[in-house]
Amino acid sequence: MALNNNDSAKESILDDVYASTDLSSRMPKYRFPEVERNPRHVYQAVHDELMLDGNSRQNLATFCSTWIEPEVHQLMDECIDKNMIDKDEYPQTAEVEARCVHMLADLWHAPDAKGTLGCSTTGSSEAAMLGGMAMKWRWRGKMRAKGKATDKPNMICGPVQICWHKFARYWDVELREIPMEGNRLIMTPEEVIKRCDENTIGVVPTLGVTFTCQYEPVEAVADALDTLQKNTDFDIPIHVDGASGAFLAPFVDPDLLWDFRVPRVKSINASGHKFGLAPLGVGWVVWRERNDLPDDLIFRVNYLGGNMATFALNFSRPGGQVVAQYYNFLRLGKEGYRKIHQACYHTAAYMADEIRKMGLFNVIYDGRGGIPALCWSLKDGINPGFTLYDLADRLRSRGWQVPAYSMPANREDLVIQRILVRHGVSRDLGDLLLGDLRRSVDYFEKNPVSTPLTEETAGGYKH
Repeated sequence: MALNNNDSAKESILDDVYASTDLSSRMPKYRFPEVERNPRHVYQAVHDELMLDGNSRQNLATFCSTWIEPEVHQLMDECIDKNMIDKDEYPQTAEVEARCVHMLADLWHAPDAKGTLGCSTTGSSEAAMLGGMAMKWRWRGKMRAKGKATDKPNMICGPVQICWHKFARYWDVELREIPMEGNRLIMTPEEVIKRCDENTIGVVPTLGVTFTCQYEPVEAVADALDTLQKNTDFDIPIHVDGASGAFLAPFVDPDLLWDFRVPRVKSINASGHKFGLAPLGVGWVVWRERNDLPDDLIFRVNYLGGNMATFALNFSRPGGQVVAQYYNFLRLGKEGYRKIHQACYHTAAYMADEIRKMGLFNVIYDGRGGIPALCWSLKDGINPGFTLYDLADRLRSRGWQVPAYSMPANREDLVIQRILVRHGVSRDLGDLLLGDLRRSVDYFEKNPVSTPLTEETAGGYKH
């Protein structure tokens, strides 16, 4: 028995990790383990499983950061134990958050960048919901002051990401989503005005629509709402969903009027972990002025030795992403962000032009005038031997994740593919993808997989 114990001790210390007892048998999958294990063995087991995930750098579906500077990795490690909500225990982290809010208010041209309100969140979806709540509270207060009912609020948006559908359901707001019609794939002022009434809590243009990556026309919508107010007395605010574009337009299209320079814009949300270049897990919401955030939405909490104001859906959350965001602001400044994003735009436009030259694809968005991305459909009336779903599957065999998906109402017939060109997607990487795309098209020419051309399969709209 003693000899066996010595052998076990020797095995745990000296043996190759794959010869260990832990990795020579199956680890528990669905039952809580009974015993402790060697940390090296457990790390290797988990590490090996994660190899089956896709390579995030080849995931051209995601808007999120997939390349991070080494200094950010170091800061994240140093902040792993800091809880963002414990402002009394980590006052400097709280100060860093406040600095970021004021820097963003300045970047987005708030009238009083030092005096306005905002906060970090776990992502842009939480930030969007906070902006939506403030709109609903302001509208409800206005209606009560007039002695009117407050039970039927509505909100107007274009084709939106799921977070706004969640907001509408969770906070009991009618979502008047403008459907796509023909070649109009985004919000227009005319379509907005058709849906406005005294119960409209706000209009939400998106600066970088998820489906097509185009900017919706914030200034034109605001002008239309100004005219509406003169004719009807409906004073309807705008919240800009700047999940992507709020970290792009200020640097590469500074003359575009979409932010607090438009007086009707009362709040903006953005994803720090998208084109803000921070690690996953940080978003931002900023209000134009302090009184645009109703005071009764702010909680003052006596917690762990300090009295603090908080307005967020989450409580405990990591501080590292906020610190990393601050690092990026200091490290890059306007000059650095402009250089990085401009390189992404150039690569997106180049790839779109190359895909257009192939002759099979209708490029819907070419990386010019929205976010650095591109999307395309198959040309109408052709049968190239594949659908875009087939093409996406074929590209995945080389590791590329280039999604194919149908559009929302009323263009469910239109199937497109989309590429996001983020920081880290170099021109060489783009050329590698284009090479694989051409080889995939050649493969399907020799080995067609789609059914013969019919009304249902034209353009690859049905799979």
